[in-house]
Amino acid sequence: MPPVSPYQPSLLRLLHGAMVVLVPLCWLSGFVVYSNQDGRWGRLAWVIPGEWIDIHGTFGVLLWPLALLFALYALSLGRSRLRQAANAAALIALVLAVGSGKLMNEAWLRSGQLDHLVYGAHLTAWLLIAAVVIWHLTAVLRRGGRALASSMLQLQVRANDQPRHWPSQVKTWFQRRA
Repeated sequence: MPPVSPYQPSLLRLLHGAMVVLVPLCWLSGFVVYSNQDGRWGRLAWVIPGEWIDIHGTFGVLLWPLALLFALYALSLGRSRLRQAANAAALIALVLAVGSGKLMNEAWLRSGQLDHLVYGAHLTAWLLIAAVVIWHLTAVLRRGGRALASSMLQLQVRANDQPRHWPSQVKTWFQRRA
């Protein structure tokens, strides 16, 4: 009998997939912003022209509601997955990055004001995201190998896990907690 492939809930796959697209875009655009505007600890060999602060901010605006939904999922339906340290650390880094980003003022970087505490927290979150994504991927591969990693990419959905079932899944979770 062949081994059973792991199954990830469709809502988790959707939210996680959106994060997989947006987080690297935020991270890379943040690197360009840092390199172009700050660069105290290194910069690209050349300045990449463009309104990178605005581009990075746009990615952040897109990430904000998805990160909120992902965090709500993680703290409710996905709570058991937070027992894995790499998953919990990834969520903490995401919250720090999005939270500090929401508190940032884009005029600070444009005017060279690099000493704000919130900006320092945002840079720290940027470094944490890089480290935690590597840790998270390594932990997934160590825990379940390619089968677990590829289960996040599956497009098939079980009969009881279609989008129309998501509200009842959330409702059931809350009823169990009451």
